[in-house]
Amino acid sequence: MLPVITIFGHDFSMYAICACVGILLALFVAMKTAKRLKVDDNNVLVLGLVSAIGIFLGGHILYALTNFHLIIEFFQKIDQVNSFGLFLNCFLIIFGGQVFYGGLIGGLIAGYIYLKKTKKDVALYAYIAAPSIPLFHAFGRIGCFLGGCCYGIEWEHGITYHNDPIEIANGTPRLPIQLIEAGCNFALFGVLYYLQRKGKCKNSLIFIYLAAYSIIRFIDEFFRGDAYRGFIGPLSTSQFISILIFIFAICGIIRLWIKNGKSVARPSASSSRKS
Repeated sequence: MLPVITIFGHDFSMYAICACVGILLALFVAMKTAKRLKVDDNNVLVLGLVSAIGIFLGGHILYALTNFHLIIEFFQKIDQVNSFGLFLNCFLIIFGGQVFYGGLIGGLIAGYIYLKKTKKDVALYAYIAAPSIPLFHAFGRIGCFLGGCCYGIEWEHGITYHNDPIEIANGTPRLPIQLIEAGCNFALFGVLYYLQRKGKCKNSLIFIYLAAYSIIRFIDEFFRGDAYRGFIGPLSTSQFISILIFIFAICGIIRLWIKNGKSVARPSASSSRKS
């Protein structure tokens, strides 16, 4: 649709622009929430920057793993790589894309390590950050739509790409699944932000996000038309990961229910003395 935009003679990726807008808005929302909860918003900013590194690395690593055949082919023909330029070109082909789940997992791990190392309340910061994740992702999916990646299945009433850098998408009307997922992420952001403003689900908000998005993504994958995202048997890589994340999220919610149930059932020291 609009892979790049030219400003003062320089080309800028629309995906990168949308992602940057998403990051800034996500940080803004999280920092406003931190102030409302009387948490130092500078810590949220640092957490966001650390998580961004994890997002960047994780997204590229999972992209490479979904195209594992390219890694195998590289090592099989490594004797033909006779210059640094050729090596760099191979490296960019193998790690040149991003997979959201890789970024999500990488960002969560990086953020968790930062919070544990600095002895901060992991549950509190997860609660603050939870609504910002789908907000950022929504803008990322708009960037995917404009950039022409992650396109949908063929649909006669869909949108036709003519200048897509991925040639296979050109000339065929396709379902704008990127915009549909963006809409789902905006809706998910709205629900999570509402719960957060009402002070509900303080310990489980991040698990609610993970469970809800894993369902959205599992269904969404049936309407994707690109094959380069990788498959594990009949399921795409993201569908397989969605199942694992859904199980993880449900286990987390159940664990919290059990923990909260025990704390409610356990009498306090003062009540024990009165009895």
